[in-house]
Amino acid sequence: MEPLKIRLSGYGGQGIVLAGVIVGQAGVLDGRNAVQTQSYGSESRGGACKADVIISDDDIYEIEAGSFDCLVAMSTAAYDKYISRLKSGGKLIVEKAIATNGELDCDRYAINATHMAEKNFGRKIMGNMVMIGFMSAIMGSPSKKSINKSIRDNVPEGTQQVNVKAFEFGYKEGLKYSGKNRDA
Repeated sequence: MEPLKIRLSGYGGQGIVLAGVIVGQAGVLDGRNAVQTQSYGSESRGGACKADVIISDDDIYEIEAGSFDCLVAMSTAAYDKYISRLKSGGKLIVEKAIATNGELDCDRYAINATHMAEKNFGRKIMGNMVMIGFMSAIMGSPSKKSINKSIRDNVPEGTQQVNVKAFEFGYKEGLKYSGKNRDA
């Protein structure tokens, strides 16, 4: 199987780094090799933020991919900055409010992850879990089971249940649209 290269992006305070850690660990739990890197601005909230994950059956000799199979953008600035790195025919998953270029050669999915998180779980920060659930359903990897375990291993004590519920919610939304090019 070809390596799977994912970039999760947004701004500080959206839980992008945590989402990257969860996805990377889930790849390892699936029995594959994984590399996860992150970058964020000097501001802890509001600055640019990204987490890259490479998952492969083979050894991984790169820490940053030149292009990505999947770009998850939770802010317009992240979309604008990273869209050029999405592979032709890749998967673009964005917050619904982000205006995207309709001429792109990719499968485009838009979901109101932050709004859904606030409405269903009372916290906007849960948007990252909704988003990785949606992404997992669309991409088919890492597995739902492994992401579920990785969430439990990486979120603060006492928040595991609500984080898993937000992930499951996003996963169910993604299943509705997997294989389709639509808005959720």
